Amino acid sequence: MATWAEWLRIALEALATAAFALSGAMEAARKRLDAVGVCVVSCLAAFGGGTLRDLLLDQRPFFWVRHVELLWAVLGLCLLAMLFLRHRHFEPTERAIQWPDALGLGLFTAVGVDQALQNQLPVLVAVLMGVITGVFGGVLRDMVCNEIPTAFRDHRPYAVCAFAGGWAHVALVALGQGGTLALVACVLVTAGLRGLSLWRGWQIPGWRA
Repeated sequence: MATWAEWLRIALEALATAAFALSGAMEAARKRLDAVGVCVVSCLAAFGGGTLRDLLLDQRPFFWVRHVELLWAVLGLCLLAMLFLRHRHFEPTERAIQWPDALGLGLFTAVGVDQALQNQLPVLVAVLMGVITGVFGGVLRDMVCNEIPTAFRDHRPYAVCAFAGGWAHVALVALGQGGTLALVACVLVTAGLRGLSLWRGWQIPGWRA
């Protein structure tokens, strides 16, 4: 029988998948890809980070195979997104894509850290696993759209936000406040910091020749 924390983790992973799928669909539409391209980019964004996490944690089958309904949901979301964008003549901008991306970053980071801790990995490895889960889907999305990944080029904190959120999760677990509180705190810290960085224009210094 699954515990409340396990059900919450599944729900967060589903929401993260939807958020990144939406960001992928919007990026593909911005690049004027066809319907197949929209679906491919959305799936890479939605499943890329979690698949790499499962590979590193040696978890089989992958999360989207265990929960095949996520595949159907992403394909349905792609169809709805394409219909909405065409019907409303909505022009997706890079800034509009950043908000579902920030939400997905926070959700996937929390799930990645939690699963790594469940596997009794060292805390630093668990935090990095959260960063990988949160960041890699967006990296794949941008690469197949022929862009330098946003995580590396916009100079606003991205992976740093996931890193901070991961440590918030670890700290609460160490204080005996694991489960629901740790998951929610990780999401709020990660997505909140990313949102603040977008709103306030915070930047990480870039390389200067």
